[in-house]
Amino acid sequence: MTKSLPSFKYLTFDVVGTLIDFESGIKDCLAAIAAEAGTEVDGEAALTLYREARYAPDADLFPDDLARVYSVIAPKLGLPAGTQYGERLRESAAVWAGFPDSREALARLAKRYKLIAMTNARRWAFTHFSRELGDPFFAGFTADDTGVEKPDPAFFQQVFDFVERDGGSKDDILHVAQSQYHDIGVSRRLGMTNCWIQRRHAQKGYGGTIEPAEFTEPDFHFRSMAELADAVDAAAAEPKTASA
Repeated sequence: MTKSLPSFKYLTFDVVGTLIDFESGIKDCLAAIAAEAGTEVDGEAALTLYREARYAPDADLFPDDLARVYSVIAPKLGLPAGTQYGERLRESAAVWAGFPDSREALARLAKRYKLIAMTNARRWAFTHFSRELGDPFFAGFTADDTGVEKPDPAFFQQVFDFVERDGGSKDDILHVAQSQYHDIGVSRRLGMTNCWIQRRHAQKGYGGTIEPAEFTEPDFHFRSMAELADAVDAAAAEPKTASA
């Protein structure tokens, strides 16, 4: 039986795609470069090309890899060549915005739980993301810290170890994420309780995120962080049933 939302002590979060709107950040940067070159780009087509290039065997850590990704996708999108444009796409990560509901929802959730970030991004980028979100995290784990990227179970194990040192256990964690591939599937296999934030509920496909081999039905399912925070508040306000 799935635990009630108020019963968890920790919420672990995927950051890029769940809390930070990286798809809009990438599309906006490419659109600006295109406009300067006197052309246009199809945002969804750009995300498809990005996804294919991003997960190539020679990929670097995110978002540093965006410089290489640009060199791969630019010719296909009719964008100008040049290392300065790839660096511009990489550096755009420092100003990517959070989803409109992320900051307020995290502030509410931080009153009830210890929030832990789990991101495949490098530490320099996470510093910007956390600031954008109001620095709500009790702890943050990046690809620089773990040496691996999700969905590698070793990333999750380092978080489990941290929680145990803090006096908790894996059963005290609710893992919150939008990526079926990087987070929801592996968290289920590791025995975690999970919460899918379906950010692309109004759009077709998986956008800039890898499509999973199979869909994992989550324990909790919301379309936004605001919906999750509302559900937590509502569940916490429900009168507790007296024990028999």
